[in-house]
Amino acid sequence: MTIDTGMSYVSLLGEFVVLMLILRRSLWRRLPWFAVYIGWTLVSDIGLLALGSLPQEQYFRIYTWEMVVDSGLQFAVLTELIWSVLLPVRGSLPKSSRWFLLGIVALAGAVIWPLAGKTVPPQLTDLGLNAFHLAQTFAILRVVLFLIMACFSQLLSIGWKDRELQIATGMGFFSIVSLLVAVLHTHQMVGGQYHWLDVLVSASYFCTLVYWVWNFAKVDESRREFSDQMREFLVIMGVNIRTSGIPTGNQLRSNDITRGSKKDR
Repeated sequence: MTIDTGMSYVSLLGEFVVLMLILRRSLWRRLPWFAVYIGWTLVSDIGLLALGSLPQEQYFRIYTWEMVVDSGLQFAVLTELIWSVLLPVRGSLPKSSRWFLLGIVALAGAVIWPLAGKTVPPQLTDLGLNAFHLAQTFAILRVVLFLIMACFSQLLSIGWKDRELQIATGMGFFSIVSLLVAVLHTHQMVGGQYHWLDVLVSASYFCTLVYWVWNFAKVDESRREFSDQMREFLVIMGVNIRTSGIPTGNQLRSNDITRGSKKDR
């Protein structure tokens, strides 16, 4: 058994344990998209491992589509983490706040997309280029989310014992390592150097899984309330969203009714 195969098997074991802890601790109730993402990662990794004997072109075509689904789930997870952090004040925010948040994350991804292209190794074929570019874009997004949550943890009333910051920390650590390795790959490294850097990425992902297992095995603590100043600031932002022309759920339904009445005329 090669070291790559060994890392794949231990990572599968780690993903399985993380998924079991998510179910046992009922974390899926609070963060359902994260639970779906871990389940998808486990299933897709098993599938890719089983398809490893396919011709390279066919394998990379399947891998590219897997990356598209994976990126969509990551988008949902990142948005879900931010929305979960706002739990203590969500009742005071307009319903359109979630759509506003989705737009912010999408805009951040669009800004990061050209930057992520600079970390793509030049030796990649056209088939793997887009998949790698997409992966690097979300890697940078994960790092940005981790840095924001860590730097503003005091204002957001979260700590290292909160699940949201634990998930962001694990994602951020693995993403930082993968981005550094991608930058090193652009320096035309070959042979053993190139391979051992890939092993380092796999090892960092396994460390993330171990970190999650260690923390998810503990009983979750209740969220702290926001400070009065932070709560007032977020409520004011919610009011600005409501008055900025972004339609709320009630407005959308009202517009649908209006359009329907016009059609009936």
